[in-house]
Amino acid sequence: MLGPYLARLGLVPVYNVASARNSVARAMRLGPVAHASTIEYQPIKSVLVANRGEIAIRVFRACTELGLRSVAIYSEQDKMHMHRQKADESYLIGEGLPPVEAYLSIPEIIRVAKENNVDAIHPGYGFLSERSDFAQACIDNGIRFIGPSPGVVKRMGDKVAARAAAIAAGVQVVPGTDQPVTTEEEAMEFCVKYGLPVMLKAAYGGGGRGMRVVRELSDVRESFNRATSEAKAAFGNGAMFIEKFIERPRHIELQILGDHAGNIVHLFERDCSVQRRHQKLVEVAPAPNLDQRVREAMAADAVKLAQFVGYENAGTVEFLLDNRGNYYFIEVNARLQVEHTVTEEITGIDLVQSQIRVAEGLTLPEMGMSQEKIHAQGSAIQCRVTTEDPAKAFQPDTGRLEVFRSGEGMGIRLDGASAFAGAIISPYYDSLLVKVISRASDLHASAAKMNRSLREFRIRGVKTNIPFLLNVLENQKFLNGTIDTTFIDENPQLFQFQPSQNRAQKLLNYLGNVLVNGPLTPLATGLKPAEVSPHIPDTPPGVPPPKGLKDVLKEQGPEGFAKAVREHKGLMLMDTTFRDAHQSLLATRVRTHDLLKISPYVAHNFNSLYSLENWGGATFDVAMRFLHECPWERLDSMRRLIPNIPFQMLLRGANGVGYTSYPDNAVYKFCDLSVQAGMDIFRVFDSLNYLPNLILGIDAAGKAGGVVEGAISYSGDISDPSRTKYTLEYYTNLAEELVKAGIHVLCIKDMAGLLKPRAAEILITEIRSRFPDLPIHIHTHDTSGAGVASMLQCAKSGADVVDVAVDSMSGMTSQPSMGAVVASLMGDELDTGFNLDTISKYSAYWEQTRTLYAPFECAVTMKSGNADVYQNEIPGGQYTNLQFQAYSLGLGDQFEQVKKAYSEANMLLGDLIKVTPSSKTVGDFAQFMVQNKLTAAEVEERAEELSFPKSVVEFMQGYLGEPYGGFPEPLRTKILKGMPRIEGRPGESMAPLDFETMHEELLENHGPRVSKYDVLSSAMYPKVTNDFLTFRNKYGPVDKLDTRIFLTGPKVGEEFEVEIEKGKTLHIKTLAMAEDLTPNGEREVFFELNGQLRSVLIRDNAAAEELHVHPKVNPSVKGEIGAPMPGTIVDIRVKEGDTVTKGAPLLVLSAMKMEMVVQAPCDGTITSIPVSKDMKLEGDDLVMKLDPK
Repeated sequence: MLGPYLARLGLVPVYNVASARNSVARAMRLGPVAHASTIEYQPIKSVLVANRGEIAIRVFRACTELGLRSVAIYSEQDKMHMHRQKADESYLIGEGLPPVEAYLSIPEIIRVAKENNVDAIHPGYGFLSERSDFAQACIDNGIRFIGPSPGVVKRMGDKVAARAAAIAAGVQVVPGTDQPVTTEEEAMEFCVKYGLPVMLKAAYGGGGRGMRVVRELSDVRESFNRATSEAKAAFGNGAMFIEKFIERPRHIELQILGDHAGNIVHLFERDCSVQRRHQKLVEVAPAPNLDQRVREAMAADAVKLAQFVGYENAGTVEFLLDNRGNYYFIEVNARLQVEHTVTEEITGIDLVQSQIRVAEGLTLPEMGMSQEKIHAQGSAIQCRVTTEDPAKAFQPDTGRLEVFRSGEGMGIRLDGASAFAGAIISPYYDSLLVKVISRASDLHASAAKMNRSLREFRIRGVKTNIPFLLNVLENQKFLNGTIDTTFIDENPQLFQFQPSQNRAQKLLNYLGNVLVNGPLTPLATGLKPAEVSPHIPDTPPGVPPPKGLKDVLKEQGPEGFAKAVREHKGLMLMDTTFRDAHQSLLATRVRTHDLLKISPYVAHNFNSLYSLENWGGATFDVAMRFLHECPWERLDSMRRLIPNIPFQMLLRGANGVGYTSYPDNAVYKFCDLSVQAGMDIFRVFDSLNYLPNLILGIDAAGKAGGVVEGAISYSGDISDPSRTKYTLEYYTNLAEELVKAGIHVLCIKDMAGLLKPRAAEILITEIRSRFPDLPIHIHTHDTSGAGVASMLQCAKSGADVVDVAVDSMSGMTSQPSMGAVVASLMGDELDTGFNLDTISKYSAYWEQTRTLYAPFECAVTMKSGNADVYQNEIPGGQYTNLQFQAYSLGLGDQFEQVKKAYSEANMLLGDLIKVTPSSKTVGDFAQFMVQNKLTAAEVEERAEELSFPKSVVEFMQGYLGEPYGGFPEPLRTKILKGMPRIEGRPGESMAPLDFETMHEELLENHGPRVSKYDVLSSAMYPKVTNDFLTFRNKYGPVDKLDTRIFLTGPKVGEEFEVEIEKGKTLHIKTLAMAEDLTPNGEREVFFELNGQLRSVLIRDNAAAEELHVHPKVNPSVKGEIGAPMPGTIVDIRVKEGDTVTKGAPLLVLSAMKMEMVVQAPCDGTITSIPVSKDMKLEGDDLVMKLDPK
């Protein structure tokens, strides 16, 4: 056994302690250990490292430098791990054993060592490093153990015995238990007797595992059980040590090194006070602002204790230092520490090589190490970069490292193992990824180097704690060296992160998803985007665009603006190309990316435009829902490129930019933020011309400081005496009311293109005569083909502004041609002043750009204008959308019937003003009638038994307001079937929205990038906004991709660039897509990004269904609960049908030796538990469903 070995070395055995219970007494009896004066030198030729990861590699490197053969062991789960590749030889151990147990199997490790003629074993840290039986087994088998003797390992590993030894050596200790505690009853007894707070610590291990601070007696049992469970999993023994908890201490540890001759030196101290859950995150050497007398006394006590127990090899003596300068021994780590690196940096001593040399029999003097020769120079910091998410209480993250780029350079050392692109971070082992060590002349300089290094890191695929580490390094208390172990708990600002945008990798994931699963934006037709790069006409570089009406608005306000418009000679134009034109022709799918390309040209050449219609209406919804981009960012970007032309938006009165009514404060807040974001003119309309809704929108836009353009939606035909509902008197009376409400401009909104030239003459002439100083603006659609004629007539009759679209985006359901109107008035007193050549270049850009949107092209189904619009009265902006809708419902070949049904549905509803959202109601009704083969008469007859579209029901309830002439009866009563009705303006009776609460909820669900603008998006479109923010967080700035790439993805072998911001361009090449699926139903897609190989794993949605992959949590569903981290279920606390309260424990997960209790997110009843005990889960796997109360 050990005796002969020690006798050969001339040493006295001090480790043979019978049991833990009498270890205290024995430690008290044993005095200082004597050592022989002569030590036999036995060179080591080979070293096996009984460990994994970065510490294994650290030892292998020392072996290589010493010319020794290095041997690695690895578990089945570590077959691809880097540490086995760094050794000269590597061998599988623990086949069939669980991952951690493989490295805890002493017989397996000894077998490998003996079979391969290994001279010595280095235990590293963790696993078996503090197991005396392992050290003993090595010696019993003729293998040297690179560490302290088994007796010292046992004595120091037993915290009770170590405490007793410290007392015997005259070193002050913290009050605590005299022996290990194994039951919760013993723990409770101690706490009741000595009071709280106390610290629970694993009796046979360290590293923060199995440690808990208990402050309340009611928490003792639960904390003990969790701590002992963690300790047993990590060290194979769940016994606990309990001691009084010292408030606000510094954690100072002394590095010691001893030889077989009894020589002991210290290598100065380390400050390890930056801890969370008692696990060190940042270590500094030497300890800053440490009183020299305390430093010397601590060092002396550390050496004294080491000499007393006969310590050999490397170890650490740990102390707690209170704010009065008192320090207390807490434990000895009889092994190499994770943070040994900072000591090496300030002393220049290689601790691992020193360990090996001591094990060979060299003495410290022979190695040139006497205390007077050891000096500390400069300051070193170690940061442990872990795969943990500090924003989620440091939950371990696992997965594949998609990207790894480190931060190196002068003064930086990296100790890592699994840090390379493609590495798999498993849930089975510690979450340490790489240790980063900086060294400089002082703490500030060292922190600056560390900060720079961490900022250079690029790690994608898993979360890391780097954002947290950066906050620590920039904290003034840390830089001043005035912290204690409460530092993290008392500085919540350390957890305020600016998250990494990770844009490049997110974009690769998007592109890979499109390649594997097809377009993520539904395509309306089978046509593909053209492979063109539209030519952008030149603009003078560095020259600001000429002044326009925007400048007048800024200088003179809305009233001065309106006056300038009215006094302008010639017809003014509003360009709808940026919004209504593509809404009508391309289903509103034109992206910000293509709008911004042409924006500088528009600013330089169309500065005399009345306005540019570019926002509001359907663009708001579609931007988020289908284009996956932020409408507010679109507005802001266009404003920066077009500073001189007023912007105009559509505001649906009390309906904002949505399809229903909202609380009044939502509309007011929306208008206010719109002006802040760059909006100028609000075209306020109501889908029913319902005056109360109009007045609300007018007031909101006016109070926001915008130009209020009150709009009257036109329907019917005032030139036809037989059309008696919407007469000239109706329109002029409405105009009177809008003027009284304080509008700056009056708009006639002819959304279906029904305003014939004769009707235009009658209407505009009358309005002009009544309001000679009021600017009049006409909006129309060219569905019938008569748009140019009608607009020219409006101009002749006194209108100041008409709507047009650039030629290649005009006609049919869009607006009349800009070029046609301009050419028709050349030389006339109403000459617009625009140049046809300029318009032609503008048109050429859009002619090419339009081909990129072929999948949404209205010309697929609509080859020309159609005068039947005078019969069906379908608005131009709805016409093509209705057509695509019909195709998606399988009614494409019945569109003529849909148009006919539209007319019938309109009459059933009482002949409505038809504009969004009332037009949607009529459209839904028409599709419903065709799909169910219903005539108007059958609808009226069977209304009580039919289930109508939601939009029809809500219209009948009064959610859109009251239609002119009232609701149709008895149809309304039959459809509602007793449902509640709203009287008056709907928003008036709605409770105000709580924007602050909404903001907090969005921040909680989507992270800190959520802005005040997102809150208003959510107010208008809650689900759409939620989906958009989720998409953006997952896939990044997809709005920066070229349109063809965005819609259908790149081709294999294709190279392209993405400018993610000014001065930052990604060069991407698509390389290949794997044919084989992973076990999780994923395909690997390969790219080259900026010259470096990258790959992403994309779940094949179709294949995954066949593989029966465990379902993921849907974060938008409140009652679904997902696994907060990958791991194994060790306990389930509830069953289906149980009623739980918010915060109640549901189950316990274990991963990376850490246990986590999953709690109920709200009150409710458990409805489903699709998991079982011992099941292994991935992050976000669905674990439970509950019905929220």
